[in-house]
Amino acid sequence: MESLREIYRIGNGPSSSHTMGPKKAAELFLSENGEADRFVVTLYGSLAATGKGHMTDVAIKDVLEKKAPVEIIWKPKEFHPFHPNCMKFESFRGDAKLADRLIFSVGGGKIVGENDSIETKNVYDMSTIADIQKWCIDNGTNYWEYVELCEGKDIWDYLEEVWGVMKEAIQRGLEAEGALPGGLGVRRKAADYYIKAKSFIGSMKSRGLLYSYALATSEENASGGIIVTAPTCGSCGVIPSVLYYLMTTRSFSNNRILRALATAGLFGNVVKTNASISGAEVGCQGEVGVACAMASAAACQLFGGTPSQIEYAAEMGLEHHLGLTCDPVCGLVQIPCIERNAYAAARAVDSNIFATFSDGTHSVSFDRVVEVMKQTGHDLPSLYKETSEGGLAKI
Repeated sequence: MESLREIYRIGNGPSSSHTMGPKKAAELFLSENGEADRFVVTLYGSLAATGKGHMTDVAIKDVLEKKAPVEIIWKPKEFHPFHPNCMKFESFRGDAKLADRLIFSVGGGKIVGENDSIETKNVYDMSTIADIQKWCIDNGTNYWEYVELCEGKDIWDYLEEVWGVMKEAIQRGLEAEGALPGGLGVRRKAADYYIKAKSFIGSMKSRGLLYSYALATSEENASGGIIVTAPTCGSCGVIPSVLYYLMTTRSFSNNRILRALATAGLFGNVVKTNASISGAEVGCQGEVGVACAMASAAACQLFGGTPSQIEYAAEMGLEHHLGLTCDPVCGLVQIPCIERNAYAAARAVDSNIFATFSDGTHSVSFDRVVEVMKQTGHDLPSLYKETSEGGLAKI
């Protein structure tokens, strides 16, 4: 498995696969074709179907137009067998084609070439939770210690930066008001939820605060603000809201929050390696579902859960999102994406509570749910995988 740096990417929303990935692809192609005097970029499948709502063309042009004019061609009905988020970059000088390249945005801001020509560096020697959990139990350690062993101590500096960006996104989102861009007229709600939550006590206050933090981050993402993929832009509100809520209400130390982030990242990394975190490939179960699993694991660790209880919490977080479709209205990461982040944050807290009451013993393993999620995603029609052609997107 790769570094957690590939799960937690800092950048602008609204979509890791449709905005961050294409921007990175454009930067890569430009670095190889600096002599071109024009570019043609063809977007296929999901990238073409919802690219305008996700600002795919804007991200590409922001990079390439600094060098030369860019023509964008949209082909939403053509899907490449390798991955539905496909881009073809072509460079020209006059009428002569200099180069072309297929690049795929596979989720979480990561890009790969047609023949996996962009090398990846694996830093983990185990890639299933079952193996990692056994190692933790045998060595009397926790998941975050395995992360440190594989990544090195400098991973904490990176996670410190990640946590800082997450907190800043929440704080900005709680102050912002007005309608989100895109034409749907979706009004920012985080500030209202935060103010209302403060007027309650007990569980109503707790749940309202949790919702407000998730809404704040997701609304920042929808407006193109700087966020952290966790594991994607579309699901970026779940983990920050859970950790921010627990930090502010339970006074957990900064170091414990970073360790929880490491554990969350490890679970997300396993899903990314063995299935997918791309909504265009497996639906929203791979985005919000995985984010919920990650946040569930993080919360359970903070409350002193054993490796078995932590695995159980994560398993529930993902299992109960199986089959969740990715059907954004108008291709925007707003409806139903923003509300899903808030609900998933609450579900993560509930998964922690449920797992904490148990001894960690359960019938279906996290790894098995990952397998089922992958198969379920492949069985879903393309209508429900980030094409905005079915489900809620047809309202």
